[in-house]
Amino acid sequence: MAAGTVFVVPAATRSPATAAQLLAAAVGAVPGGTARPGQEAMAAAIERAVADSEHLLVQAGTGTGKSLAYLTPALLVDGPVVISTATLALQNQLVEHDLPRLAEAVTPILGRRPTFAVLKGRHHYLCLAKLEHADEEEPADTLFDDPPRQRWLGEAGRLGKQIQRLRTWAEKTATGDRDELDPGVDDTAWRQVSMPARDCVGAARCPYGAECFAEASRARAREADVVVTNHSLLAVDMLAGRHIVPPHKLLVVDEAHELADRVSSAAQAELTPEAVERAGRRARPLVTPAAGEAITTAGDALAAGLGETPAGRLTAGLPPLLHQAVTLIDASTRSALEAIGDVKADDPDPVRKQQAKATLDELSTTAQRLLEQAEHDVAWIEKSETGGGRRALVVAPLSVAGTLAGSLYTDRTVVATSATLTLGGRFDTVARSLGLPAAAVPEQRSGAAAPASGDGWSSLDVGSPFDYPKQGILYVAAHLPRPAASGLPAAAGEELVKLVTALGGRTLGLFSSRRAATQAAELVRARTDLPVLLQGDESLPILVRKFREDRASCLFGVMSLWQGVDVPGDACQLVVIDRLPFPRPDEPLAAARAAAVDAAGGSGFASVSVPIAAVRLAQGVGRLIRSTGDRGVVAVLDSRLETARGYGAFLRGSLPPFWYTTRPEAAIGALQRLAAT
Repeated sequence: MAAGTVFVVPAATRSPATAAQLLAAAVGAVPGGTARPGQEAMAAAIERAVADSEHLLVQAGTGTGKSLAYLTPALLVDGPVVISTATLALQNQLVEHDLPRLAEAVTPILGRRPTFAVLKGRHHYLCLAKLEHADEEEPADTLFDDPPRQRWLGEAGRLGKQIQRLRTWAEKTATGDRDELDPGVDDTAWRQVSMPARDCVGAARCPYGAECFAEASRARAREADVVVTNHSLLAVDMLAGRHIVPPHKLLVVDEAHELADRVSSAAQAELTPEAVERAGRRARPLVTPAAGEAITTAGDALAAGLGETPAGRLTAGLPPLLHQAVTLIDASTRSALEAIGDVKADDPDPVRKQQAKATLDELSTTAQRLLEQAEHDVAWIEKSETGGGRRALVVAPLSVAGTLAGSLYTDRTVVATSATLTLGGRFDTVARSLGLPAAAVPEQRSGAAAPASGDGWSSLDVGSPFDYPKQGILYVAAHLPRPAASGLPAAAGEELVKLVTALGGRTLGLFSSRRAATQAAELVRARTDLPVLLQGDESLPILVRKFREDRASCLFGVMSLWQGVDVPGDACQLVVIDRLPFPRPDEPLAAARAAAVDAAGGSGFASVSVPIAAVRLAQGVGRLIRSTGDRGVVAVLDSRLETARGYGAFLRGSLPPFWYTTRPEAAIGALQRLAAT
């Protein structure tokens, strides 16, 4: 089924069905489907939470089947329901597979077929106004400057062919959704025909407003029973006053442990010389030459200031050169905005006028934010490791808990779920990051009824259908020296070779840095005959496919592998983690948040760094057991997981209950037995 499709059926009164009935029908419709206690407990808890208008946190381990557990009670809500996922891939999984099967299964019980729609940001849809001018370049800065996107002949020809194919597709697509374009086009071509929300003039002022694909997607969402969106758009919706996502009574946040980071990203802003240059090009046809030159001068000043300032967090305000540059950006962009005036329907080109205004307004707002240097903001300099690359002055909120507390929970029931919501065995840490107060009563586990916390929210851990103590071993190499220098320590490398050799491949290596991953790959290649796949050598989907198909292979990589790899079966029976994934000292936001806790008399390490490491570690460890038939070993080559007093036990308490050992012979023996079978 195409993403964004809505089943249209005659309206009917909702039946007095229960979530348990709908769940039983949905499970029964799956070949070989069986009831799962955790799934049933989760569905019942959500049904109660909606009835009591109480927010709910649910930890549901891998294999629980949490999608059906929250979709079935959602169909009983009298009014729209919104499901937010962490990624577009999960979003499409719900709309393409889970919801169609569920709708088919529950129609006889409900007496009607539920409707659903997918809602994405505007830039995911073809913009007919942009398509009309897709072949045109933005004006160059001067007569003697190269065009801003000058391309070599072959690249220009390929881009032209892609845009022509987009024109042909525009005549037949019903949705304009990029995900339906097969084969796809590259990002450069898509940017030529898509419109970011900030640049949109609105349907009323756009010559193509009546045919707008993005507006049509929002209209479908307003009529659907279930709207599936993603955390990024949900974050933008909250920051924009909640007028993008249709009004609804129930919000389900899947992979909720990622929501705070997505809100932080949405609230983050930056100034770059390239953005100032682009604003100048867009504004130049609409302002006086002097006003355009002022923007160019401001951009040059920013480039100079960034060149003189080292990368890292700015703890004492803006340095003089950057302060001067940001002041110039603020003044020049505000002056240009006043000169351009309002966008009107009868403007010769309202779309380009709006684009110019949006770019200028964003720069002006960011500049003022940096000049004010509010206590709740953190500023830093980003630079690429290679010379001549990205340079940016970035600002982000110190915390988004207040934003979430004020915007996430008003006028709707929120159910937040993930496989990693408890840290150290409790929900408190994640609850606070989501803007909820600490629980007043102990959390319930293993499918027990979710209790009221006394603060408008409840919690429930439904466990997992996996028998972790029998399916997996958590081995901590406690005999290794505490890791110090960056990269892969020699002793850890020797341990890695022993483990990989004992199993004969089938190893997913999760490393704290690209340097460590590269060193590990070179070492295993030199000491064994096993094929080693290294992240960065090819695209990640290709590497994962090769890893899945070749039982003797190893796949080594960095943080994106810690969450994004799903390889059930005997292709992955050893997961190796080189060190505990604490945030690096040069991660500006984490460092600033830890410093704020320290300044208030607390422990920034315990309150910020340890919880971050706990979530990352749980995600990485979770790569091992993906189905009830999986067996294997997780090997952590960081002795601190065993020896660190306090946080070592906390981190272990955040992991699945594997059989635990610090004896290398136990791990080696288990891997050799797996290899023999």
